[in-house]
Amino acid sequence: MKMMTAKLTKAFIRQGDTDGKPADKVMVLAHYFAGSWDWWATEYDPKEKVFFGLVRGFETEFGNFSLSELEENSCERKPLGGIERDLYWTPKPLSEIMEKAGMEEKRA
Repeated sequence: MKMMTAKLTKAFIRQGDTDGKPADKVMVLAHYFAGSWDWWATEYDPKEKVFFGLVRGFETEFGNFSLSELEENSCERKPLGGIERDLYWTPKPLSEIMEKAGMEEKRA
């Protein structure tokens, strides 16, 4: 399974920088998961191959995560609990994901 596609890259480029935008105006374009961990991506830098978004793991917080880390820990490489891209994901407003994760509107 590809962790990143040309179609997703184009969607991230269209959305652009989300800094300072209200959460209901920012779309979560990709979702990755493994066990109790979730990565919801709102931005992607194709040159650096780094995402920005909401991560729920030990803590729930905004931050960067790299495509290479997702790929290195993918279910193809770690079949008993690796990271997967949600193939059935449809873009959702960040505010909806934040509510699901129990977070307030304030973002870093």
